[in-house]
Amino acid sequence: MQRRPHPYVILALPVALFAMAMGVAATSGRDLPIPHFGRDYAPRIVLENNAAVDLPQIEGDEGDDRPLVVIDPGHGGHDPGASGVGVVEKDLVLDLAKALRDALLEQGDVRVALTRSDDRYLLHAERFEIARRLGADLFVSIHADSAGEASEVEGASIYTLSSQASSEAAARFAERENRSDRINGQDVAGQSDVVNTILVELSQRRTQAESRQFADLIQREAEGAIRFHPQPRRSAALKVLRAPDVPSVLFESGFITNQEEAARLASPAGRKRFADTLARAIRIYFVRQRDDLLGEETDEANESTADDAPTETTSDAGPEAADEAPAA
Repeated sequence: MQRRPHPYVILALPVALFAMAMGVAATSGRDLPIPHFGRDYAPRIVLENNAAVDLPQIEGDEGDDRPLVVIDPGHGGHDPGASGVGVVEKDLVLDLAKALRDALLEQGDVRVALTRSDDRYLLHAERFEIARRLGADLFVSIHADSAGEASEVEGASIYTLSSQASSEAAARFAERENRSDRINGQDVAGQSDVVNTILVELSQRRTQAESRQFADLIQREAEGAIRFHPQPRRSAALKVLRAPDVPSVLFESGFITNQEEAARLASPAGRKRFADTLARAIRIYFVRQRDDLLGEETDEANESTADDAPTETTSDAGPEAADEAPAA
């Protein structure tokens, strides 16, 4: 029996009629090759968007039967992001993003696109819109943090979307990141606060759950390889994570105001450690998604078999009718 397709939801902004689509739950599985599978396993919400966004090149095997990861190096252009001991965030995270891209392409089985591959500026809405228009299966935004004069603060952290910040520090970080869509005090994002609120509300529970599951995988796979902040898991209303149908995380790779950590992240060995760890987490995430689909199809096949199975019926016919039944 063919697997029933997930429902698709069509939304034409600013029409205030929304439908929520159910996603696919992730289950367990690791250390397996990434299977080839199509693009119909995740629900999509179609949003009308008139903004012209130049789509980057998708790298990897030709065809669209393999999962697509969109990697987003934060900041760029006139927005340098944080700065530390001889390191500027926009440059550091671009190098980390390229290292992750190369690691994924070397392993194969996934396709990759970078929202920016040079020193250009993108609005937050443009970043996740690139992921949506490409039909991404996973969105990873890479950043580096700053602790100002507190040079001893160190450690990576992982953000997922939430309408409520998990802490005051997370709220401040979200405000700082979201403010980068302002130039000379003017909001240039092209999205009203009302529309932004709608986009947050449209972020499906299933998509947010899958984002948290991916964050779990990053933290697990990074154990012993990447040093985490004492509060490694955070949530905030980050604009860049507001794609309603693409599981998304923002990975803070560390504090570039910490001299030792900045040097480690900027080194070839540090980039490789970062890239190998995230690439492994990404592959396991997609294996889990595929395992869930296979389990779902098996359940549906079992239901179909049960529905088609003959059932015993009672009859008012006497023993004579049983005698006339054909022999087995």
